[in-house]
Amino acid sequence: PKEKKVLCQLSSVKAKLDAGFKMFALMMLFEIVCFVSGHQCNSRQHIMFGAENRAMKERAYATKTVQSPVICGRECSMDERCKSFNFNNCKNICELNLATRREHPEDFNATQGSVYFDADEDTLLYSLTDSSLNRYTSCKMLLDSGYRSSGIYTIYAKGFCNYSLRVYCDMETDGGGWIVFQRRQDGSVDFYRNWTEYQFGFGDLSGEFWLGNDNLVTLTSDDSRGTWELRVDLEDWENNTAWAKYSDFQISPGEYNLNIGQYDANSTAGDSLALGHHTYSFLDLRGRAFTTKDRDNDAADLNCAQTYTGAWWFNGCFYSHLNGQYNPDENAGFLGLQWRSWKLDYSLEACSIKMREIGP
Repeated sequence: PKEKKVLCQLSSVKAKLDAGFKMFALMMLFEIVCFVSGHQCNSRQHIMFGAENRAMKERAYATKTVQSPVICGRECSMDERCKSFNFNNCKNICELNLATRREHPEDFNATQGSVYFDADEDTLLYSLTDSSLNRYTSCKMLLDSGYRSSGIYTIYAKGFCNYSLRVYCDMETDGGGWIVFQRRQDGSVDFYRNWTEYQFGFGDLSGEFWLGNDNLVTLTSDDSRGTWELRVDLEDWENNTAWAKYSDFQISPGEYNLNIGQYDANSTAGDSLALGHHTYSFLDLRGRAFTTKDRDNDAADLNCAQTYTGAWWFNGCFYSHLNGQYNPDENAGFLGLQWRSWKLDYSLEACSIKMREIGP
């Protein structure tokens, strides 16, 4: 009988599993319930085997939020295209893949908090324990471990519940170890975006991008390893550069308020955030909530994000605005990338904003 055959298969597999592989039992339970309850089962359904802390990268064609790996497995079994899937326990993210680890081993990566499933019994052997993974929580930790080249890295910061985050690490500027969370350089990415887009991030880490306000909240939360410093790097159209640095950087949850401490007096760009040199308090951005074209949190009568086609921690309105519309005309007035304490009424060619942990 078919039921006996399935139970025999399960008995054979069970001998290979230990208490650390409860998720695989869930997948097998799905098979039995489908058979015993009399529901019509897709002929492609079969026992799926999982590898912990693994995932197929660059092969997902669908991403869903589901409550369990069982539901993710059902979604895969109902789609002829699906050959494997990844399930992240923390975020309940289900990724359906067009390929398996055997077909594309180069895309089968260590991914903390994720479990990879396919129909290959040998997949069980590829599980990784948490202790076998390098848990770099920041670019500074990577730098201290010997990574000296600037580029894209994966970190596992506290607050992400073992979920990885891809970041660009600047390992050269001012001693290195910076997480870059904004870059403008050529106008290739539109920064006139809505609240949700700024919340989750957009763009290309190798080019222009915004890392995402939710990520900034998590990275700078009180649960992180220590305090953070903020650095802004600027460049004009004559290749002149300047920078500004602040201590105690943090983004608050909710309206993504900007919290910064002392302005570094050695900075060369001037203070266009806290305006310690300025008497106009309506331009001080300390404590200000984030404003986008569809969420007006500024202190002005108008929506500063709409008026100046961008998004920022506006007050009424700004003395800096690095998310404005990219403008190749350096004499653009209030338009373009603005850091007015360095270049008044000047649209900059390039800028980047970055953060670095100082320690516990």
